[in-house]
Amino acid sequence: MNDLVRQHTALSDSDLEWLHLLVSEWQLLSDLSFADLVLWVPTLDGTRYVSVAQMRPNTGPTSYQDDMVGHLVPRGRRPLLDAALDEGRIVREGDPEWREEVPVRVESIPVRREGRVLGVIARNTNLLTVRTPSRLELTYLQSASDLAQMIAAGTFPFPGEQVDMDSSPRAGDGLVRLDADGIVQYASPNALSAYHRLGLAADLVGQHLGQITAELAPSRGPVDEALVTLASGYAPREFEVEGNGGVIQLRAIPLKPKGTRIGSLVLLRDVTELRRRERELITKDATIREIHHRVKNNLQTVAALLRLQSRRMDSDGGREALNEAVRRVGSIAIVHETLSQNLDERVEFDEIADRVIAMVAEISPGKVTCRRTGRFGILDAEVATPLSMVLTEVLQNALEHAFAQGEQGTVEVSAVRGEPRADARLLITVQDDGCGLPEGFDPQRAGNLGLQIVRTLVEGELGGSFDMLPGAERGTKVVLDIPVQPQK
Repeated sequence: MNDLVRQHTALSDSDLEWLHLLVSEWQLLSDLSFADLVLWVPTLDGTRYVSVAQMRPNTGPTSYQDDMVGHLVPRGRRPLLDAALDEGRIVREGDPEWREEVPVRVESIPVRREGRVLGVIARNTNLLTVRTPSRLELTYLQSASDLAQMIAAGTFPFPGEQVDMDSSPRAGDGLVRLDADGIVQYASPNALSAYHRLGLAADLVGQHLGQITAELAPSRGPVDEALVTLASGYAPREFEVEGNGGVIQLRAIPLKPKGTRIGSLVLLRDVTELRRRERELITKDATIREIHHRVKNNLQTVAALLRLQSRRMDSDGGREALNEAVRRVGSIAIVHETLSQNLDERVEFDEIADRVIAMVAEISPGKVTCRRTGRFGILDAEVATPLSMVLTEVLQNALEHAFAQGEQGTVEVSAVRGEPRADARLLITVQDDGCGLPEGFDPQRAGNLGLQIVRTLVEGELGGSFDMLPGAERGTKVVLDIPVQPQK
């Protein structure tokens, strides 16, 4: 719609925002009217109309099989559009049109904003299945007529009200029509069922909706009065009430077709099961985070025991082996600590990488500088855990074997993430400027425990590749290439 309006019309950005607000609401008008809606806007030169939006009803058959958005028609071809635009009134005159052997009633509703008519809504009703309307259908049509008059007067949609149409109640979910005093004139079967879920034993018709809602969903103090006002439909609001184990989502729409409130339209939906599932998910998420927190605590306890044992070792080799185990356990604990703070099983790995680098760098304080470049991005937990261990082993190997005791140097970890598609890959390079690889060294056959762990995790668990190469000038370069899921 933005492109069509800016290309063909003289409407301002504020006018365009009004049209967006209208289009976000007009599914309700379409459903209540049992009709297709097409929004026509006059072109810059005033000789044509361009259709910038279209909506089909959920409550009846469509009148348009084709997509009308982008169509241009000359002024004069559709007299009802001309009359609505020029006179600023709803136009219903004329005989039904025939489209592919289907009779269609066409009406035109001017779209007004701040006294100016921005465009015209063509309301097209398929008359092929017309029959004697029920009380529900009559209520729908009367409510649609009131909303159409409000659109023509520029009082609907309501400025500043943001409605999420994906989650907001719709006409078919449940509808209640109130008079100016908040008394129920009509309640659809779905609406009545929703109130029965709250504990209502009688009919809704004749009841004061605000008062009966406050009685069924009791609260304390002034909130009761606010609930009475909200459910009476005096202001455009969306809210939820809970009582008797049920939860109902309501949306109130004041009806002011001639400037004075004649009543209200209340759309409502029973969201009891939806909220129950949401609470279950919240409880599940909290349980998972608590498990990660306890695993982290247990791993830290294991690391502390290993550290304590290493201090009692007489053998330098045994002491160093235990210290390596401490760092391996610590890298896994970092992942679980991060997962315990998240709402899903995905982590921002850059933070984990920085903590792993800092942890491993402690074995050569003040001598070798470790730094990271690039971004790992968000990774799944099943990737983050083995990758943290791999990074620990590679860094540990570089700091232990690339530099002599007390020698200064640099180890750089770089990460390059591929395009966000199904076959995205993460390329990790760990480069040092140390002594380099021994003559004839083969990383795929080396018996070092750390390299065996790296090969097993990278190739087995991560499904990637691992290689060690001489640096461009000096030192050693470790290259890890692993597949990753696209970032969401």
